Amino acid sequence: MDGFAEISGDPSCDFQYYFNQQGQLRHRVSEEAFVFRYIKGDVKGNQQQLLALEQYVTKHIYTLLEEECHLNKIYIPVDASDRHLSAFFFMSPGALDQNGLVILIQDQGTIRAGQWSRRMIVQEDVEKGTQIPYIHKVLEDSCGIIVMNPNDNSVELQHNFVENEDVANQQRFLMSKSGSSTPEEHVRYVWDFFVSKCAATHIAVVTHGYGGLAFVDLLSHRSQEVQNKVYAVAFIDSFHNLWHQVLDKDSQEWLKKHCRKWVLSSKPLDRPISFLKVDCPQVSAGTESHDAAPWMCLRSIFRFFAKTMKAHTTIPFTRAAIITRSKSRNRLTQSRTASERPAAC
Repeated sequence: MDGFAEISGDPSCDFQYYFNQQGQLRHRVSEEAFVFRYIKGDVKGNQQQLLALEQYVTKHIYTLLEEECHLNKIYIPVDASDRHLSAFFFMSPGALDQNGLVILIQDQGTIRAGQWSRRMIVQEDVEKGTQIPYIHKVLEDSCGIIVMNPNDNSVELQHNFVENEDVANQQRFLMSKSGSSTPEEHVRYVWDFFVSKCAATHIAVVTHGYGGLAFVDLLSHRSQEVQNKVYAVAFIDSFHNLWHQVLDKDSQEWLKKHCRKWVLSSKPLDRPISFLKVDCPQVSAGTESHDAAPWMCLRSIFRFFAKTMKAHTTIPFTRAAIITRSKSRNRLTQSRTASERPAAC
């Protein structure tokens, strides 16, 4: 791309805060919690503060995904020649070869892979605001995991119209990333080039906010593939809406049988919530905070996955069946295999 260059500079280099051993964001000198220093009339200065926070948190979580969770960064599109202009997501080693797979799809905005809520990360800690507890649970259950990065959609470039570096002769552009220009395109691309080709016969999905809308968009475009591979979906305060996202009858029935929605409510966690025209069973998230909901629902979601998996793999018992000794041994083997299968996948 002659004449174009990626915008350089990293405001997070001079960031005055750090994450302590408890995963809390603290001032490097005073050890006080993060405080946004609003400067009246200084729009650029305020924007720089926010950008520094955003970049520092993102870099820190990416580091944790690679060094603590041991996930691999996968660049897309698969034939990308320049990684600086490419989107990416994270995946555990050998994830596509395992029998069970869990996919995490976050909300919209400036948050990147591994984050549920930057507000929770900053005001609480990494444990409550990131996807890392989910990742640990999945890996403990010997499943593969894919951490999507649906908001990594563009890169800012500058174009020099003349050879010198005169600012007056520079223009900035936002260039969409191929295969990830929108959250919906990102989810479809990762599905088409990775998930659809994986060996997993048991796939579960966790979505938050706009991530639910992106998943339903995938279901509308890849109906049979999704229904054949995905056995359970957890929608956390999902933004999907079947009034605006058209699904065929089979897909609508599949949603009712395989999905559960955790909605914001003051009721205790997992209490049934009834509304007219619901597309799948709904329960309370145990909180009225959109940002806190993924943390609050974690254990409930994995119980739902385990229960759905059990129903998905159980062979109906027929009293009239004649059980021979060989069949009895086979059933015992199947029973042991089922009991050894990880609960989350």
